[in-house]
Amino acid sequence: MGNTCDLIIAGGGVMASSIAYNLLKDGYTGRIVLFEQDPVYEYASTPRSAGGIRQIFSTELNIRMSQYGLQIFKKFAEDMAINGEPAEIDFKQRGYLFLANERILTGMQAQIALQQRLGVNVEVRTVEETLALIPELNVSDLVGSVFSPEDGYLDPYSVMQGYIKQAKHLGAEYIHEQVAAFLRDVTGTIAGVRLATGETWHAKVVVNACGAWSGDLSKTMGVDLPVVPLRRQIFHFDLAKPLKNPLPLTVDVSGVYFRHEGPKIIAGLSNTVPYEYNFQWEKPFFENEIWPVLAKRCPNFETLKLERGWAGLYDFNLVDQNGIIGGYSDIPGYYVATGFSGHGLQHAPAAGKALSELIRLGHYETLDVRALSPERFKTGQYILEEGIV
Repeated sequence: MGNTCDLIIAGGGVMASSIAYNLLKDGYTGRIVLFEQDPVYEYASTPRSAGGIRQIFSTELNIRMSQYGLQIFKKFAEDMAINGEPAEIDFKQRGYLFLANERILTGMQAQIALQQRLGVNVEVRTVEETLALIPELNVSDLVGSVFSPEDGYLDPYSVMQGYIKQAKHLGAEYIHEQVAAFLRDVTGTIAGVRLATGETWHAKVVVNACGAWSGDLSKTMGVDLPVVPLRRQIFHFDLAKPLKNPLPLTVDVSGVYFRHEGPKIIAGLSNTVPYEYNFQWEKPFFENEIWPVLAKRCPNFETLKLERGWAGLYDFNLVDQNGIIGGYSDIPGYYVATGFSGHGLQHAPAAGKALSELIRLGHYETLDVRALSPERFKTGQYILEEGIV
């Protein structure tokens, strides 16, 4: 029979570790083993992200998940401390700022109304009010902006490590081996995993939380999970003339986003590229696609020194760009938490709590995320998220 435990999680990053942490914190007493193929998390998606936390989404469920996550992150350092050592995540609530022309502002009106109805502190700012935040902006093509002052950005690596350390502290076991396949018994019930080494591990509950790799791994037992790896690049640079004010995470009308990283700046662009496991960053992409936009938007960006860049992977949901959370009615014991399409870090607290409740109790209590079940791909009841950055 090989090795046996009560619950296996494929993946060991922020999503997987949030699930393990929430299960153990909520009273789960079984043995939890997480399999993470990257022992130093060199290619993990979370540390390679921009670390943004926002409530500006187009669907009620994503807004509520962000609201839950925001409250967790505000108290993260204290609540996730171990032996009195705070789990600092450098959370800077400098806000999210969406620059808007007439088309964008008109298109966001319904979203803003929904966000405000749900209690999100979000406001439409005039051009003058926008300049109060970033005085150096070129606003000639803008009619204003949309600003959520409680949002912001943090150190994603520290969040991931905070969850990992707490999960281990509570008893979760991390094994740095690659899961090669999921196993089912003759009845179709989940039975465990086979590692790349050939070793098998058995459990009655298996969670697929390995991000961009989750779709391919799900195929090993004949289940189509519409998640693919989508590369996103981020660039880190210094300005010859610093900006006057600390930046909110700012999203330009072009889709280029930028924020401070200490005294320097990081920037990126949501672009569609071939779906592949590609971690190469490309200086020409910055020079041709991002820098011209930045320089046009703000004269301080005309003279800069590009210092480095990196690429990471979205676990991109091809169907509706929303997270996939839950189980399968025809595969007892198999659960997924993936497909967040770039908002996995900010929704990891809510997703971890939700799966903890579903696995332990059989239903949701804190947040009802049934609409994100993988079963929706059978029924066609999709929830399209328009706010992908």
